[in-house]
Amino acid sequence: MIWADLTIILPEIVLSLFAMAALLGVVYTVKDAAAGLLTWVTAAFFVVLAAWIATRGGGTNVAFNGMFIDDGFSRFAKVVILLSAAAVLAMSQGYMAKRGFLKFEYPVLIALSAVGMMMMVSAGDLIALYMGLELQSLALYVVASIRRDSVRSTEAGLKYFVLGALSSGLLLYGASLIYGYAGTTLFSGIIQTASEGSLSLGLLFGLVFMIAGLAFKVSAVPFHMWTPDVYEGSPTPVTAFFATAPKVAAMGLFARVMHDAFGSAVADWQQIIALLSVLSMFLGAVAAIGQRDIKRLMAFSSIAHMGYALMGLAAGTAFGVQAMLIYMAIYVTMNIGTFAFILSMERDGQPVSDIASLNMFSKREPGKALAMLVLLFSLAGVPPMVGFFGKLYVLRAAYEGGLAWLAIAGVIASVIGAFYYLRIVFFMYFGEETSEGLETSKSSVLSGFLMASAIIMVVGIINLFGIETAAQAAAAALVN
Repeated sequence: MIWADLTIILPEIVLSLFAMAALLGVVYTVKDAAAGLLTWVTAAFFVVLAAWIATRGGGTNVAFNGMFIDDGFSRFAKVVILLSAAAVLAMSQGYMAKRGFLKFEYPVLIALSAVGMMMMVSAGDLIALYMGLELQSLALYVVASIRRDSVRSTEAGLKYFVLGALSSGLLLYGASLIYGYAGTTLFSGIIQTASEGSLSLGLLFGLVFMIAGLAFKVSAVPFHMWTPDVYEGSPTPVTAFFATAPKVAAMGLFARVMHDAFGSAVADWQQIIALLSVLSMFLGAVAAIGQRDIKRLMAFSSIAHMGYALMGLAAGTAFGVQAMLIYMAIYVTMNIGTFAFILSMERDGQPVSDIASLNMFSKREPGKALAMLVLLFSLAGVPPMVGFFGKLYVLRAAYEGGLAWLAIAGVIASVIGAFYYLRIVFFMYFGEETSEGLETSKSSVLSGFLMASAIIMVVGIINLFGIETAAQAAAAALVN
């Protein structure tokens, strides 16, 4: 029995062993001298592992008496998590090495956080959920403050840690209430209890606290307060990581809890998530308008985008989950390209994040300016970019799920949000030219990710590279 369980969780075991072997290997050899090579090796390992998971198949497998679930939904999420983590590691290496703070711990911590994320999307039990969540979070707390000579980086890590502890407390309190009233920590047992009639008041309170804890992880309003400061204060490669893989893992966990544990009580949580969605969309859209720092702008952008993803989840249907998965895959791709551009922004060898520095950038770097324009249009949901189809999916899911008001609110918020994306385009093409022009890094890796993301946003309109079919199968595995 134990061997069958271990076979099901083999990818997580392999990645854990890789992280521990890498840590021991560099500690007893050359330490930081090997950090660059280890970063590339870890990125390559992520890609290989993602390919292995994508080709494993095998339907739905359950390990450790239901605590761990390996199904189409978890495999889809894991592939997106690993590929986005690999992309961020590849983009980080040159940037961090050039500025002298690439440590061998960085790729190891990213690998350990990836193990936690993989555990999160496969959790079938409240205890397994918390194990995965804390493994991811503890690694990210350290990564946020990895630049020890920077006060802002240390402050970002401390803020993330303190507020993360608060969210963990909320989530644990909710989990204890659910256990107390359901009599089990297994999602399969909780949904059976919830199916026997209307939710008891205690179970409902537990659900609300769980949603609050999970909303913090996806930076949904009103649990978003950490996002702008942590995004701005963390080193830019770390910000890029925060904006991609952990968001997918948190949204995957959110969907897993809602459908696997409370799938029979959609009416009880639908309006809560719909409220989180509409608040996130509007606050993200309005608050980003006044931002002058592009990293803070991307923080509010991520809050708004999580609102759109929650719109798909709020629908409470299989199509809603499919729409959410498609949206997250597109969102991650757009963010990787955008942060590749942000990582390349510099002046006199120093990183720059001021939006005003992009004035007349198109005159100096027309190719990169065009690629960034495509990505910004896609983030804004301008047709015919792929980002438009991501929003179309979640809007349709909300409408078909009986939440027409939420779909209308999403359209209004999207129109408001388009302003701050188009403002960057205005600066790049029509801003006032200054004597201190923005330089960009000559890194072929960053340029490659920027151009590849922009091309995907245009070419992907043909068939979304098969993401639609894969997301449909993943959603069917979760909602049955």
